[in-house]
Amino acid sequence: MPRPKSQAAKNTAKLSLYIPPSKGGMEVLTKLRKLARAKDRSVNYLVVEAILQYLKREERKQAKRS
Repeated sequence: MPRPKSQAAKNTAKLSLYIPPSKGGMEVLTKLRKLARAKDRSVNYLVVEAILQYLKREERKQAKRS
């Protein structure tokens, strides 16, 4: 019988990420793993933080244009 999902699991957004070879491909992932180990964080944590910072920066740019 399947285990019921926790509230946190129900509210978790998932994203699959493809890094094309032209943008660094596996080298980017290798660098992320190395940085994650050095910071004692997960690759997921680093990627989420980068996305949030990017969104914040872009939203500020848009607000200035409006």
